[in-house]
Formats: sequence, structure tokens, C-alpha cells
Amino acid sequence: MKKLIRPYLGYILLVLLLALINVAGVLYAPVLTGNAIDKMLGEGKVIFDGLTRILASLGIVIVISSVTQWLMSIVINRVAFDVVNNLRDELFYKLHALPLKSVDRLSHGDYISIMTTDVEQVSDGLIMGFTHIFTGVVTILGTICFMFSINVRITIAVIVITPLSMFVSSFVAKHTYARFKEQSATRGELTSISDEMIDGFKTVKAFAYEDTARERFDRVNEHLRDCSVKAIFFSALTNPTTRFVNSIVYASVGIMGAFMAIGGAITVGQLSCFLNYANQYTKPFNEISGVIAEFQSARASLNRVIEFLSLEPEPADPEGSRVLNDADGSVDIDGISFAYSPDRPLIEDFSMHVNKGDRIAIVGPTGCGKTTFINLLMRFYEVDSGNIRISGTPSKQITRDSLRTSFGMVLQDTWLMDGTIHDNIAYGNPGASRAEVIAAARSAHAHSFIVRLPKGYDTELKNSGDTLSQGQKQLLCIARVMLCTPGMLILDEATSSIDTRTELIVQDAFNKMMEGRTNFVVAHRLSTIRKADCILVMNAGHIIERGTHEELLEKKGFYYNLYRAQYES
Repeated sequence: MKKLIRPYLGYILLVLLLALINVAGVLYAPVLTGNAIDKMLGEGKVIFDGLTRILASLGIVIVISSVTQWLMSIVINRVAFDVVNNLRDELFYKLHALPLKSVDRLSHGDYISIMTTDVEQVSDGLIMGFTHIFTGVVTILGTICFMFSINVRITIAVIVITPLSMFVSSFVAKHTYARFKEQSATRGELTSISDEMIDGFKTVKAFAYEDTARERFDRVNEHLRDCSVKAIFFSALTNPTTRFVNSIVYASVGIMGAFMAIGGAITVGQLSCFLNYANQYTKPFNEISGVIAEFQSARASLNRVIEFLSLEPEPADPEGSRVLNDADGSVDIDGISFAYSPDRPLIEDFSMHVNKGDRIAIVGPTGCGKTTFINLLMRFYEVDSGNIRISGTPSKQITRDSLRTSFGMVLQDTWLMDGTIHDNIAYGNPGASRAEVIAAARSAHAHSFIVRLPKGYDTELKNSGDTLSQGQKQLLCIARVMLCTPGMLILDEATSSIDTRTELIVQDAFNKMMEGRTNFVVAHRLSTIRKADCILVMNAGHIIERGTHEELLEKKGFYYNLYRAQYES
């Protein structure tokens, strides 16, 4: 947080200066008021010359105080909003700096809550903190100095009673923070549920899950209500209790001052001045206690932001890492092992060699490690042992960006951003011309349905392209890769959502694109991999069979049984 505020130290010093001027004006006004009262000695005994001069000075002081208050508000809001703007940027950059394993474990709704609600709470806390705490502290110190200059005895009485107010505020603040911390975490959970239900809306409807979803939402919502009520209950205690203490201060000043005025120790004007100061002195305590709830909520939110920012980022590429611009397509895998959890090994002692232009198919039952192998190949996860070499260079000695851009990926799960059809196809190659985008769409056999859309390639997609069918979305993802033409391809169930006729057409386009390139194809439909140069059959993280389609059928082993299960009937 210090790093975010440091660039604004000049503004903060300006706020302090404006606060000093403002408070000086506010505290000098009661002196002028007291002097004006003393100029009115009684009926027919008003000293108008002196009174006019005092009233003119009072007007100037009020104007200066008002202007400095206005300027201070502008500067404080500017600092708070700029800091929060930078904080959002840092959160977004941090998300992209995290390794995939951290993002996989992260609650998306929780992150959204941190990025929106928690950051707004921090903003409100900064504004309240600067406005009330800065001016409040200066007002308290200034008031004490002015009161000492008038009468020491009354000032000491005021200071002696003050700690009671501070004790009450401290007690309430401690309990309030715990409640607001729980409230902030529960709010993140509620956001996560909402995000989950919206993303899976069709599934919720299809399985008639509405009642269960509503019960789940109500349970968390009730918990959030209880947390919020408790937090507000404790925070609501602050203001009335401090006001009670402050009223005791004011009453004490009034009683002591009245007796001293009767005895001639102070004038009536000085008593009026002292009562004003007693009010000024207690006012910051009321204001500070009034924002304790807001401040504690901001503190709890800030801690959640800091916890997210403190997550370990993906390690930087080692110094001297190679930029892979000329990958020849060869891949060597030497005895790699990997486990998501140390007590549950997944891939063990996996080795293979892939020549340039080879078409490698990977098949096997669900959970055997097919997609995990792709994640290791792309360095989304790092291997626990062993080595992967791309074009003869260990992958850990290659920069991640150049390694990943050397591969083109089409996944089973489609992802489209909010934007035009053109922008989505050109996602990996933003400088591509319209003609190049259309050519890629034609190759992926997406052009025919695109031109039937209301605005063709300029049609805007929202909510990850929910207006398109799953097959249409997958065709756009295929066109996206075809536009990039990388040296190596990874197809992870790339045609799983396409009808059989379109699949045959797209497969021809893939065959043309695969020529001269190394290809890794993860497939459940065994019909799509018959022409593969080598089929790897995986089970429990091990390669149990390898060979061409015909060779594996002749062996009548695991692959043969998979093939029979799909096609014998």
C-alpha cells in the first residue's frame, strides 16, 4: 500500500497544509466571536467600531476556511481515486502474473468481489481517513493549544475526561474489524455463487436445480445478513457512546466556566469561546468514531486485497533464456513425472521422441493424464522431475512467451471475448487484415454462418458468444489458430462439439494445416486419429501402448478394446 501512496506524497502534504489552514480558521473564529461578545457590554453599551472590524475579520476567516475545505476535498478525492485505479491495475496484472495452478485454485467470484467491492471499500476508507482523521487530529491538537491560552484549569479537566472516549472507540473498533472481515469473506462467497449460477444457467435449468441453488444462495445470504447486522450493531455503538462522553466534556466546561465567570476569572466572551472550543474539541471524536465502521470495513477489504497481491507469481524466466523463434518441431520427453498432489502421483517416468512433422495422437480413459501432458508441454505446470526439450533446448531454458506462441491450441472448452467476430478470430494476431481473417474462417468452414449473422464479421459477441451454438463457437476458435499458423499444434478434443459432416470438412482443413508441422491431438473419437503417425495409449499416467492405428488394432490390446467399444456396434 505504501508503494501505491508514495507517488502522491506531495498531494498528501498539500492536504495537511490545507487542513492546518482550515483548522486555524475554524479555531480562530471562536476567539473573534468571544471578542465580539465582549464589545457588547450591555444595553446601549456596544462598541461598534471594534465590533465592525471583528465581524469583517470573522467573514474573511469563514471564507478562507470554506475555500480550503473545498480544495482539500478535491485533492483527497483525486488521491483516493487514483490510488484505487492503480490498485485495480495491479490486481489485474497480478492475475496474469500468477501460475495456472494458483488460478485453478482461485474462486472466480472471490476475485471479482476483491476487484470490485473490496477495492471500493478501500476507496471509501481512504477518503474518510484523509478527510476526518487528518483534520480531526489537527483540530484536537489546535483546540488544546487555544484552550490552554485561555485557561489552563478547564483545559486540563477536558483532557482528563477525553481518554474515556478513546477507550470506547478502541473497544468497538476491535470487535467491528472481526465482523467486517467475516462480512467481506462471505460477500466474496456470495459473489462466487452468483457467478457460478449465471455461467451455468442452462445447466441449472436443464437439471431443475433452481430450488437447490436458491437454498444454497439463501443460506450464504442469511449468513451475510447476520455478519452485516453484527458488524453494524458494534459500529453503531461508537457514535452514541462517544457523543455521551463528549456531552460530559461540554457540560463540565459549561459548569466550571460559569463559576469562573461569576468569580471574575474569565469574561463572558471567553466563556463563550471556551464552549465553542469544547464543541470543536469533541466534534473530531464524533466524526472519527462515526467513520470507524467504514474504516474497519476498508481495513478488512484491504487485507483481502493484500492477501491476493501477496500470492507467489509465476517465476521469471531465468537469465539467458532462449527466445524460440525458429522451432523445428522436434520434441523430446525424458522420464518426466508429475503430480497435482504429492500423495497422488499422476504421470510417472513418461518418455517419448517426436520428429518434426509427426502427428501424435493421445488417447486413453478419462483422468489418465492426456490434458495434463499438454499442460506440461505448454509449461502451464512445471514437471516434478525429468525434462522436456523443444528443438533440442530444455523447455525451462526457453522463455514462456516464445514457447507458448510456438504452439497453436484448440481446446474442447471454447472461449470467446466480448467483441466482434473479426476481433475474436484475430485474437492471436491482432494485426491481421480482413482478407486474412476471412481466409482463416473459410479454412475452418466458419465463413458461411458468419456472413448470415446480422453484421457479418462485425457482429458483436456478448457473454462469451452465448448467441452462437457450441459448434459455431468452436469453429471460431479453430479459425483463430489457423490465422496464427504456428510451428506446432495442440488439438484437445478440437472437434468435439461439431456435427459429423462438418467434422469431416474441418478435418480436411486440419490436415492441410498440419502439413509440415508437429501435431499433438488429444481425442476421444478414435475416428479422427486414424491417420496419425503414432498413437500413444495412456492409462494412469503411463504409455501402455504406442503405434499406428492398424498396428494397435492388430495387437488387440487396450486400444483395440477402446475401438471396439466405440464402433463394433
